[in-house]
Amino acid sequence: MGGLMPDLIALTAKLSEHLELSTTEVDAAAATLASPDVCDDEKVAFLTALGDKGETAAEIAAFARAFRLRAIDPGVGRWSADAIDIVGTGGDMAGGFNISSLVVLTLACAGVPVMKHGNRGVTSKCGSADLLAAMGVDLEASPEKLRGALDQLGFAFFFAPAYHPAFKHIAPARRQLAAQGRRSVFNILGPLINPGRPAHILLGVFSESWVDKLAEVLDLLGTGAGLAAHGIIAPGRGIDELTTATPNHVRGIGRLREVGGLWTAEDLGFRTSPFEDLMGGDLPANLAVVDALLAGRGPAGLADTIVLNAATALWITGRTGSVAEGAGQARELLLGGAVKAKIAATREYFQK
Repeated sequence: MGGLMPDLIALTAKLSEHLELSTTEVDAAAATLASPDVCDDEKVAFLTALGDKGETAAEIAAFARAFRLRAIDPGVGRWSADAIDIVGTGGDMAGGFNISSLVVLTLACAGVPVMKHGNRGVTSKCGSADLLAAMGVDLEASPEKLRGALDQLGFAFFFAPAYHPAFKHIAPARRQLAAQGRRSVFNILGPLINPGRPAHILLGVFSESWVDKLAEVLDLLGTGAGLAAHGIIAPGRGIDELTTATPNHVRGIGRLREVGGLWTAEDLGFRTSPFEDLMGGDLPANLAVVDALLAGRGPAGLADTIVLNAATALWITGRTGSVAEGAGQARELLLGGAVKAKIAATREYFQK
């Protein structure tokens, strides 16, 4: 690092004194972390000190801006103002079915453009990328092909490793931290750096204590409207989803920033489901669940939770005036054959 930019060791020392980094210092740290010329031990020490201090919303937003600038632009700007990302932070260890994938397809059927940004399962046996790939999505599709997908299918999946080359030089440090059982700021950056820049988001959060903070981060990043949500399974245990099986701690983002508190299934016009209905497994198990759901034989609580999320997204994007208002439409699309047809159309499109 030339000039007067502070180096990573100096920034680590500052964090060790529990002092907050400025935007300029975060920019310097991001550049250093993304550099192949800095040793992994320095990166690990910095990320550990940042985690021990506790990342502020301003620091996280600055990291997100720095890595947004380093992302490859897929050229989908004409859809961004109407689009939404349905995404979870991961890391809840709850073992839930991959709900977001079917929410994406339901919304695409409703005419809401969806820009999903994700990866293969890291903390789960089957991530959104794994399930969507098995349903026909080409994870390695070119930006041109993905623009066509937004046009023809109504959704696109941005495979994170393809759009964030800077992360390649951070991966070894992240693996070291994971081996120590530690998370870092990079565990939560994924949902904040979608290369398509959708104006809306429905974000599932791994921990109740992070809901308000991540909502604030997305506010600082200028998100048009969104909702951060965490399903509370038991004290200290939860899921990075909005569900009909749990009370849900929610916080609005952007024009919905006044929304907040606890949402329950009953409040939104649903029955409370047993949590077992939401459990997922490996890829073959999850594909079997998809088949059962679309044939009307799936767990009722899982169908309700997918409908709840899709209805919430319709409300976030301004298609409906309330969550309850979109539930009927979402259920008809999910169970009435539209989503099944969308999966067939997806296979056909990516095979061309």
